[in-house]
Amino acid sequence: MTDSSPNPEPAARPIVTGDAMGVAVTAARAADAKQGRDIVVLEVGDILSIVEYFVVLGAPNRRLVRTLVDEIEQAVRARTGQSPVRSEGAREQQWVLLDYGDVVVHVFLDEIRRFYEIERLYRDAPVVDWREG
Repeated sequence: MTDSSPNPEPAARPIVTGDAMGVAVTAARAADAKQGRDIVVLEVGDILSIVEYFVVLGAPNRRLVRTLVDEIEQAVRARTGQSPVRSEGAREQQWVLLDYGDVVVHVFLDEIRRFYEIERLYRDAPVVDWREG
């Protein structure tokens, strides 16, 4: 039997179960453990409504961008069992985006981060204290 609906609903953005704040904090702490720079967790849910948190960080070179991405993926998977719904930029290693549904992690090469100034775009978003203690 086939679906005879004249207008099928568009595919919804994947919903990732779990604690969004926990994913964001886990990503930030994992990046910190591997020398990520200027790590910021922004609560952007009230501004964007399709995502709850941005984790933004930098690295001085492409090798460290790759290391940070790997470490974040491993730490989030170990804590939650989740892998990114999607990722972009891994080949270029200048701006890698890891999309966990309700959390998006942005790992920038320092010069690319300065160019795009993503934190400036969301300067009204509350900053989350992700450090332990």
